[in-house]
Amino acid sequence: MALLHRPQGAAAVRHVSRETSTPWSGLAMAAGGALTAWCIHRLVPAVPLLTASVVLGIAAAHLPGLRTIVRGSARPGLSLAGRRLMRMGIVLLGLGLGLDQVLRLGWATVAMVVAVVAATFLGTLWLGRRLGLPGDQPLLIATGYSICGASAIGAVSQVSGSDEEDVAASVALVTLCGTLAIAVLPLLQDPLALSDPAFGRWVGAGVHDVGQVVATAQTAGPDALGEAVLVKLMRVALLAPLVAAVAFSVRARRRGVRTASGRRPAPVPLFVAGFLAAAALRATGVLPDVALEWAHTAQEALLAAALFGLGSAVHLPTLARTGGRAAALGLGAWVVVAGVSYAGVMLTV
Repeated sequence: MALLHRPQGAAAVRHVSRETSTPWSGLAMAAGGALTAWCIHRLVPAVPLLTASVVLGIAAAHLPGLRTIVRGSARPGLSLAGRRLMRMGIVLLGLGLGLDQVLRLGWATVAMVVAVVAATFLGTLWLGRRLGLPGDQPLLIATGYSICGASAIGAVSQVSGSDEEDVAASVALVTLCGTLAIAVLPLLQDPLALSDPAFGRWVGAGVHDVGQVVATAQTAGPDALGEAVLVKLMRVALLAPLVAAVAFSVRARRRGVRTASGRRPAPVPLFVAGFLAAAALRATGVLPDVALEWAHTAQEALLAAALFGLGSAVHLPTLARTGGRAAALGLGAWVVVAGVSYAGVMLTV
């Protein structure tokens, strides 16, 4: 799916020249977009930082004046932000993974979360392919719904070799649906007869992004929030095996094919190993709280800049042509993850 205009002839030569130019202007734009998103989040806390970053990136790609820069001189840096900064942010995400806290929830909850992730991933992937969504969108949307939203999409896209446009479209859909959960799920707590801790577990198992989980669960109080964060961290822990599985599948399909540098792709990507190493370091307890706070701030800044870069790759007129199918997949996946996670919570409380 080509969401960005591809110039032809002499224009293509100029395009290639821009693509090989310095990335600094694009990186500066991504940093400015992340800072603006942070300001919006501070002024309106209900707007998640990563959501604001994606929206600002999409806006920059369509505003007169800015869009020429986004598609021209800034494109190399914005693409670099979407790849490299995303990987760095995912590594730091491991420092927020309290493995000791996760294990305290018990094996029944662990089994429930694994079942929810597996059912959501496989069900969304199957539905996306049935609906005929282009490129890697079914894979990426399934990953975002089942693990941790935009961060998981970015991680899987790094090993699947997905087009930048597919990544941006998937992030936009998953971010939108996750944001809607903040308003919808609290209204369902009483009709579904969920206690505060049970509601927290449902939110942790069924909402995509960590920030969205916090925003949704806090409406039911501290008990719900604590349970939600722990269950969510358990889902985040499944990011590494899922990415490794995708990498193994890609490696199997491309067996014997080398990268442009002449090397075979690594069986486990370096940033996944970094994520696991960061989680292991967190589990040792040697890092002081202030270091973890700084790492969390750096993680959010990196992911915000990366998502601004991805958002800037979206071309809305082209995206609109698959909007109906994408919306159908988003609704279907939402029903799957909410239903399976609710059943799992009811079986384990």
